Amino acid sequence: MKLERPGSFNVTDGPFPETKELIAGYAIIQTKTKAEAVEWTKRFLTVAGDGESEIRQVYDRSDCGI
Repeated sequence: MKLERPGSFNVTDGPFPETKELIAGYAIIQTKTKAEAVEWTKRFLTVAGDGESEIRQVYDRSDCGI
């Protein structure tokens, strides 16, 4: 939001100029190690092209002793 003059403001899309420039999604993969997850992510980014990726560990009930 940017103040143009007292009592008015201008709202712009952000952080991307056009929402069509943002592609988001997620994938869930099961691996035995973190290193294997990193390798699969590298393969994915090779196919998907430039971008940013984040790896998060997901736990299930068996991880909690339930």
